[in-house]
Amino acid sequence: MNFIEFDIEYIVNRLDQLNPNQQPNWGTMSAQRMVEHLTDSVQLSTQKISFPMEVPEEKIGRMQDFLRTDKPLIRNVEVAFAPKDTPLRNEEMELAIDELVIELIEFEEFYSTNPSRTATHPYYGALNYELWVQLHKKHFTHHFEQFNLVP
Repeated sequence: MNFIEFDIEYIVNRLDQLNPNQQPNWGTMSAQRMVEHLTDSVQLSTQKISFPMEVPEEKIGRMQDFLRTDKPLIRNVEVAFAPKDTPLRNEEMELAIDELVIELIEFEEFYSTNPSRTATHPYYGALNYELWVQLHKKHFTHHFEQFNLVP
């Protein structure tokens, strides 16, 4: 599978096509909630937020091996750290996209100042910059497909 470019300009260009009232192809997230959910994932990758591990230590290697594949994320998975009843925190879609852009810039700065840094994901364990980029590519592609944002 081909994943989207993990590039701020590319991501913003895709999100600019998103209608705030657009219904997803699957799942229950609103368009704006999806954008805020992506922001949450970027904040997780810069240690702004954290959640307890949900996968046993002995499975982390296999989970990280999955990130290195071209296999997509599966649909309709519910995880404890992303409850579907999470309220929106931005007044409108444009503000949610702006918040995401700020977090993407901070992601690049977080790892550029110390390339050997890691941040922990509740399913994939401690990830370095390259593995976070892989996860973000898969995750953003997953949600962009959910809202018809992949060309």
